[in-house]
Amino acid sequence: MEWPLSLLGAALVAFMLREVFHTLWHPTRHAGLSRLVMTTLWRLSGHLSGRHRAAGLSGPLGMVCVVSIWALAIAVGWALVYWPHMPESFAYSTGLDPSAHAGPVDALYVSLVTLTTLGLGDIAPATGWLRILAPLEALVGFALLSATVTWTLGLYPALARRRTLALRLSHLRRTHATTQALDSDAGVAVLAGVAAELCVVSIDFMQYPESYYFYDGDDRASLAEQIGYAAELAEHAAKARHPDVGLAADVLDAALDDLASILDELFLHTGAARSGVLDAYAAEHSIEAAARR
Repeated sequence: MEWPLSLLGAALVAFMLREVFHTLWHPTRHAGLSRLVMTTLWRLSGHLSGRHRAAGLSGPLGMVCVVSIWALAIAVGWALVYWPHMPESFAYSTGLDPSAHAGPVDALYVSLVTLTTLGLGDIAPATGWLRILAPLEALVGFALLSATVTWTLGLYPALARRRTLALRLSHLRRTHATTQALDSDAGVAVLAGVAAELCVVSIDFMQYPESYYFYDGDDRASLAEQIGYAAELAEHAAKARHPDVGLAADVLDAALDDLASILDELFLHTGAARSGVLDAYAAEHSIEAAARR
């Protein structure tokens, strides 16, 4: 049973490293575990008391759960590699009975100590190949910590960009911009700015799909609540006589199409037209929806 357990542990470690890679550095549908955890917590928040508050916690809590699963699964995988070779392939400090410290809990302890780079040294690999493997686990632990920090540092700026765009649309909505107001060089600048920010948000959803499961709260800073007004701006601007305004309106319209396509492909799966997708997005993230979920 030695090598089958070790191979099972190696397979578990490889699977989790693949998950980390596809979640952080190459976001695709292959990162199924992290997406499953985030989606489950998002749906579960709709069945808890204090739904409004629960929706706000689902995103951050989901990130904590995903990172915890990564770390625990990698630690268990390496423990399965170590366990069949204990105690004969390990050196024990004075006062420890090797035969009494060779169980699965001891293997997990060694794995956790190595993964977290604590290096206590009371139980250490003594066989050649295990002495090479243990530092590799420490490197993986350090890489996982760095990746988690990078993920966090990338995700929250993406959320800030999304909320900034929503707030900008909220400000524009309050000005009640008409076709006449947009039919100018200033209108071109406004439309081009909104289109550019929509492009950035679309990329953010592809690069950080987990950001979808973060609830924005205040409707002024919620893109789901404000995105409909971007479509209204494009409609108003399309009637303008200024040729540059017409071009800017077409660009904004295309940016809205791309955003709706990304939202539907990655999250909503409605198969509807743009207006239907944006309505579904608003329904999932609106304050009223959070109160009903």
